[in-house]
Amino acid sequence: MTTPPFSLLQRLLFGLIILLALPSCKRESKADAAFYYWKQKLNLNKAQHQLLDEVAHGKLYLRFFDIKWDSFAGKAHPEAIISFKEAVKTEKIIPVIFITNQTFEKLSPAGIDSLAMQSNQLLQRLAAAQKINYQRVQFDCDWTLGTKEKYFQFLKSFKAISNKQLEATIRLHQVKYQLRTGVPPVDKGVLMFYNMGKLSPNPQDPNSIYNPKDAATYISYLPKYTLPLNIALPLFSWSIHIRDGQIIQVYGKIGKKELHNPENFQPTAHKNVYRALKSFFTEGIYVKTDDLFKLEETDKALLEQATIQLAEHLNKEEQKTIIYYEIGNLDLSTFKTADFEEISAHF
Repeated sequence: MTTPPFSLLQRLLFGLIILLALPSCKRESKADAAFYYWKQKLNLNKAQHQLLDEVAHGKLYLRFFDIKWDSFAGKAHPEAIISFKEAVKTEKIIPVIFITNQTFEKLSPAGIDSLAMQSNQLLQRLAAAQKINYQRVQFDCDWTLGTKEKYFQFLKSFKAISNKQLEATIRLHQVKYQLRTGVPPVDKGVLMFYNMGKLSPNPQDPNSIYNPKDAATYISYLPKYTLPLNIALPLFSWSIHIRDGQIIQVYGKIGKKELHNPENFQPTAHKNVYRALKSFFTEGIYVKTDDLFKLEETDKALLEQATIQLAEHLNKEEQKTIIYYEIGNLDLSTFKTADFEEISAHF
């Protein structure tokens, strides 16, 4: 006997049953979001506060001070200590301390514990004055083979003194060569997924903030890295000032708006490279006729490309924070709340 064919309704119901019976293929993101704030004065405007709340639920990695080596005094000292121009409106503050590698080049082993104690005392005073109750501290230092022992000892000493959870920033080369550069003794690393190429005066060279070719030489080593990682992603852009084939300086305050002024600049045959039409001053910077400015931008498309490339090499089951650098100088016309939600969802 021939079996009658399913009706259209029966086929639809059968398909729905199959879909409901199968486990979902969609993987929900386990990542949350945060922003860095790197300016010396804490003074967020209304739009920045709104973005911080909507995207990161108030989670802010706040740079408190830098530690640099004073050659004249022969000792390490704090610089660019943060000042609070507004009351802290979030309870989710993670203090960040930047330390120059030169500090550990010059610091004697006997001075490590003292520096850790003084750094902790200054951080405690600054936080207490603003009633900031923090449980975690992040250190940013681009250590080298010659300084890793002193830097790692500093981290151990600071953790013992402070009794806080610690994070340390990790550069891509420190992932690839972890057996040589070492892995810092902290609870979590923060992979800085930017500034991966060399600054170049050649107009044809790729974006040094992020480009997939340079990234590809490092990220395959991520699954073998022995420290759990949060991720830092770029939001910034800059212009490389070039004169006679040499880099003069890099400027964050000269961007698309300034370079699109037809009275001062004209586009060249190379994408995002502009030539000065005359000599003039802008933003306190002297620009000479025929100087070139190479604009390196981070926009939504570039950030999504970077995220997709990176996410393939990370454990999506591992809880992580995506930290965007940084909200203090962010052009709010470039990124919207939905953009960050889409980026973070890849993790």
